[in-house]
Amino acid sequence: MKLSCRASLIKPSATLAITAKAKKLKVEGKNVVSFGAGEPDFDTPDYIKNAVKNALDKGQTKYTPVSGIDELKAAIAEKFLGDYGVRYENSEIIVSCGGKHSLYNLFSAMLNDGDEIIIPSPYWVSYTEIIKLSGGVPVIADTSKNNFKFNLKLMEGALTAKTKGVILNSPSNPTGVLMDEKDTTDIANFAKKNGLYIITDDIYEKIIFDGKKFFNALMVDKSMKENTIAVNAVSKTYSMTGFRIGYTTGPKDLISAMNNIQSQSTSNPTTFAQYGALAALKGGYEFTVMMRDEFQKRRNYMLDFFDTNIKSMIPIKPDGAFYLFVDISKIFSNAKKEIKINSSTGFCDYLLDKYLVAAVPGIEFGNDNFIRLSYATGLDVIKEGLDRIKEAANSLL
Repeated sequence: MKLSCRASLIKPSATLAITAKAKKLKVEGKNVVSFGAGEPDFDTPDYIKNAVKNALDKGQTKYTPVSGIDELKAAIAEKFLGDYGVRYENSEIIVSCGGKHSLYNLFSAMLNDGDEIIIPSPYWVSYTEIIKLSGGVPVIADTSKNNFKFNLKLMEGALTAKTKGVILNSPSNPTGVLMDEKDTTDIANFAKKNGLYIITDDIYEKIIFDGKKFFNALMVDKSMKENTIAVNAVSKTYSMTGFRIGYTTGPKDLISAMNNIQSQSTSNPTTFAQYGALAALKGGYEFTVMMRDEFQKRRNYMLDFFDTNIKSMIPIKPDGAFYLFVDISKIFSNAKKEIKINSSTGFCDYLLDKYLVAAVPGIEFGNDNFIRLSYATGLDVIKEGLDRIKEAANSLL
């Protein structure tokens, strides 16, 4: 069958592909250590699971309004008022089937063919594909020469007459780098002055280390509300990845258009999962703080291990999220001649095939000199995996 042009442009998710391959090897009895998955390894809190059970017991299994139940949208509005000091009406909020679905609806609603969205690189793997699927053009702004920090100068360098907006993901997947207040303010002011949209992907906003502070466009300038589309989900904050509940706030006409698109695709998000998300948002952040502190311990262990034991691989120190983006370019330049590895994909294949360690190639995030390691897994697993990576790195030099 001849596929559509758009379908032919889209690549499968590399992170999901790596995870699937690692799981297949595990089923075959192989002792695989996986650094691939982008989901917390903690169980969903009992109070959230109990809310879902209660919803099921009460027969809350039927259709809801397409954009989500009013109680959940009210809780989202309360979160935005409490966290950012910005007030939203229910008509400015839509609940969708996870963060990816939120972004798909958003770009389908806002982009005409050829419209451009600026994406700081390295970037989450799905941004480029969702934009292309919506007829838009991803324009990459490389941050690697600016300590992986995005700023107004880089944005201006990527700007064209077709620019519709910019995605800001802070802390970033895959680098974990956090945008500071000045850069966020500069970009917000520029966007407002030039009629551009800021799409702020805040999914890791509560997983930030070393007492650092999170900023988005809404926080630095309340008047940015009309120029800002905020996308978030309960997935990472509450370890609810399988619930598939994401949400978006933005201008009423845009949210209405997203609602129309959703009504003709998925209809409402899963009803009982919405009640779980409602319980999560009303339950505070005690669980999230516990997770964050554990992630920071894991991050610190990994940074110390690389610094002490694997000099040929240099990680970026993350400010948040749960990923380590590791520079492997020294391995390319110094590798033994009989072992030809000159790409992040080649190195990840070598790790998985020879040492049963699953990692994600950096090329999928826009930088072929790196690999991504998720530390959303137990410390014992991390220690075993790093010992194997050390052995693999030594075998190549």
